[in-house]
Amino acid sequence: MKAVICTKYGPPEVLQIREVLKPTPRDNEVLIKIRATTVHVGDARIRRFDVPFAAIIPSRIFLGILRPRQPILGMDLAGEIEDMGRNVTKFKRADQVFGSTGFKFGANAQYICLPETGMLALKPEQVSWEEAAAVTNGGIIALLMLRKADIRRGQNVLIYGASGSVGTYGVQLARYFGARVTAVCSGSNLELVKSLGAEVQIDYTQEDFTGRNEQYDVIFDAVGKFPPRQARKSLTKKGRYINVLTTSVKGHREPENMILLRELMAEGKLKTVIDRCYRMDEIVEAHRYVDLGHKKGNVIVTVEHEN
Repeated sequence: MKAVICTKYGPPEVLQIREVLKPTPRDNEVLIKIRATTVHVGDARIRRFDVPFAAIIPSRIFLGILRPRQPILGMDLAGEIEDMGRNVTKFKRADQVFGSTGFKFGANAQYICLPETGMLALKPEQVSWEEAAAVTNGGIIALLMLRKADIRRGQNVLIYGASGSVGTYGVQLARYFGARVTAVCSGSNLELVKSLGAEVQIDYTQEDFTGRNEQYDVIFDAVGKFPPRQARKSLTKKGRYINVLTTSVKGHREPENMILLRELMAEGKLKTVIDRCYRMDEIVEAHRYVDLGHKKGNVIVTVEHEN
């Protein structure tokens, strides 16, 4: 099978398309024929080994010394089950699924094996491969962050970086939970976040939201770029500040998270914003674009197969 191999840490050019051995599912695993995957900020940071100075040594140990220990990057995927182990009961052959590999990576390839009890769920029929592929990263993170903030109906919620992957899902999920949403992003994306349900839109290049004297029950920094001390000035007395890079959350592998996102997608209440789509052989260009830091929503990689 074909896969994207990260040959060493560095610029996008370190990525190469190579033929590797097609995996065989273990007794509790399914073999997925991947139709779409993603390139997000996390993939790009790992590729170039962009970690805080204090985390260099533990990150080298965890990720790999000179190159990623798992050379196939990518965490998100959508595809169909081609084969399975003898003990699998939740899925059957030809099921269309979407899921995440987490920090095991390996999704930037034509095939992957995942345990049936992992981050995997049936894809709604009306949702495309491309739309489903991104949900288990940005969607799950946004969901866990908002739950961490104990979001409630009627609250005033501000999402900073609302036009990115986590941010676009965050706006929609906050609205689903009944909050009034203020979205902060660049001027070119104001209409986008408005269409997702943000009642107030602020262009951060023109205005500092802390100058509005508005108080928020939750401030969610979905890109990790706004100084926490400044953000806290705009919180209510019992308000919560959450940051996608520094706030610890648990529950990534809880099945109910996948079930909720699947239901919301099926009902049309959660949509994936796709900025650009690339073929797998355009992976270098995809990483170059993500490195620019201005993507709207998600960057998708379509995976082709020879029939």
